[in-house]
Amino acid sequence: MAQSLATPVAPSLSLISTGLPLFNSKPTSNSLSFSTFSPPKVGGLSIRCARVGGVEIPNNKRVQYSLQYIHGIGRTRALEILNDLKMENKITKDLTEDELIVLRDEVSKYMIEGDLRRFNALAIRRLKEIQCYRGIRHIQGLPCRGQRTKNNCRTLKGKKVAIAGKKKAPR
Repeated sequence: MAQSLATPVAPSLSLISTGLPLFNSKPTSNSLSFSTFSPPKVGGLSIRCARVGGVEIPNNKRVQYSLQYIHGIGRTRALEILNDLKMENKITKDLTEDELIVLRDEVSKYMIEGDLRRFNALAIRRLKEIQCYRGIRHIQGLPCRGQRTKNNCRTLKGKKVAIAGKKKAPR
């Protein structure tokens, strides 16, 4: 089984990546050409995403927008981090290893990801335990910040449930 997976699907095809035009008047050989993209390699390892704050941030975006992939960092905080470090907003894959280390240290100063989620869950659990208005609204699955509920808040209330026997009033 392992040998069948290791062998190529079509061994008779030779894949050659050349810079020749696709429509050549005189074909030189019967070969198939594909252009392939390979990520940059450093010391035999391929780099795909930078890891900051326990999250893989995208390489092809600017640092300001890449940082926003971390839970707890929005627009304002991302700009604040870049200003504190006096770092220019360049594409993430262009960052050096030293800049990444400095960036990781700065991001670790904030409450992000698991710690932030845990903090928010504990705050909601406390509200539910003391049975305050907001806690009761969380228990009932209704909005707790003063929104109207007659027409909206479908994401919290769920799908509409039809009431049997209820008819519309004639006009």
